Amino acid sequence: MADYAEVPDEVLERLRAVCSALPEVVEERAWRGTRWRVGQRAFAHVLEVEEGRPKSYAEASGLDDGSVLTFRAEGGELAALSNAPHPFFKPAWATNVVGVVLDADTDWEEVAELLVESYRVSAPKRLKALL
Repeated sequence: MADYAEVPDEVLERLRAVCSALPEVVEERAWRGTRWRVGQRAFAHVLEVEEGRPKSYAEASGLDDGSVLTFRAEGGELAALSNAPHPFFKPAWATNVVGVVLDADTDWEEVAELLVESYRVSAPKRLKALL
């Protein structure tokens, strides 16, 4: 397995606090970083960009080094976030995925709201009804 930079513990803990409070969420190691899923659908993925790698995330986010979070959105929120300036970015590889750079200026309340909305986009109806 390749030796990748780890997401800082304080970032993981903030994301875990939100994701673990949602019904039937599973946290798992991803090919790089950590992801959270409901059923078989990932609704959040955090990883470190290091020295411009992975290239696709570095190019999409504009980062050479740092933490990025990708999540799902739809409708007006997807359109708005896809066109929003830094810290948001739109990866080319997925139609309903957007991302945000996580740094000292991160609005963690906004990130929490975006994660809950991403869960709603990804969860089956029976689980959405529990929110």
